[in-house]
Amino acid sequence: MLTIEHNLRHLRLLLIVVETGSITQASSRCNISQPAVTQALKKLEAQFGTKLFDRNNQGVFANALARKLAERVGRALHLLDAAMNTLAPRLQLTATTAKLRALIAVAESENFSIAARHLGIAQPTIHRAVSQLESEIGRELFRRTQYGSTLTRAGQLLANAAQLAFAELAQAEMELAEAIGRGQLSITLGGMPLSRSYILPRAVARFHQQHPHVRIRVLEGPYDTLLAGLRRGSIDFLFGALRDPLPIEDIVQEHLFDDELIVVSSPQHELAQTKEPALSSALTDYPWVLPPPETPARKHFDAFAAHVATRPPECLVETSSMVLMREILSSGPYLGCISRLQAESELRNGLMKALPFQLEASRRPIGITTRTQWKPTRTQADFLDLVREDFA
Repeated sequence: MLTIEHNLRHLRLLLIVVETGSITQASSRCNISQPAVTQALKKLEAQFGTKLFDRNNQGVFANALARKLAERVGRALHLLDAAMNTLAPRLQLTATTAKLRALIAVAESENFSIAARHLGIAQPTIHRAVSQLESEIGRELFRRTQYGSTLTRAGQLLANAAQLAFAELAQAEMELAEAIGRGQLSITLGGMPLSRSYILPRAVARFHQQHPHVRIRVLEGPYDTLLAGLRRGSIDFLFGALRDPLPIEDIVQEHLFDDELIVVSSPQHELAQTKEPALSSALTDYPWVLPPPETPARKHFDAFAAHVATRPPECLVETSSMVLMREILSSGPYLGCISRLQAESELRNGLMKALPFQLEASRRPIGITTRTQWKPTRTQADFLDLVREDFA
């Protein structure tokens, strides 16, 4: 999340000065005075809380921090400019962070009033910001309906670019904070069910031994919701079951290990006391707690059940919550299907019992999902390396 209200024109000046080492050239290219360029650079140094340029009689020279910042700024503006050039090149001069934030807020809430409250500004202000963008582009960014405001294709293109550009600028803030040892460092990750019980507890604990001041935010939710957050830059990476085929081309999956599904019950269940229970009758004679239909685990289970039983289970509870599954199993004759590693703690502590059924071909790949071309900060890279070490 951005903590600085970035001036996009100042960031463009930064790139030119870092590239050319010349305030004169930056002044000429952007058609502003040299004192204005100097003032813009000083404001950037004040915003980021560190010196970015060395100044002497020969000129202004970017230091290592300025070059690091310029790399991220270049990535951010490349994303923005690609969209702006498609819609209206003049946006490079007129679009501001405030206008783009207004666009993103309305896109996420699909409502101007809610977006205004979220940003802490008046509703007419957010209307004006979006209207000015629409005027520059010459087309609508939203379709207004009785149910809310949804993005047009032009709005989607610009909003997506702005979200990813702001994600890059947030990465820039974090990299400078890492370098100067000041500021809040954070990681935002999406945790699918297995990762929350098996991968993340150990990884987070080990990571905080090395980086005690880094804030880690774990977001939960359906895969599609987490994937959307990843793609717009609000989530750094995902942990959990990998998808085959890849759901969309702008993500990358990294395999860590394979897991398998098991059938579980409460320790008191009658099948837990049976030496050789029959899976075919278990599928039809008992109520089941299963993962949601869109998950890889559920797809594996459904394919296996169709092969073994004449009909699928009729009484179902669908949930991704292991806690809810555990409590339902303890409350009645339910059976459940879950990842072996996800249920490892419950099995070890006698809260669930694994039944002796073999769910053939239920092994599934578990790993990390990131955006294509995503570049982690050092802190993020350290966290991922620590996780990889656990499964090397």
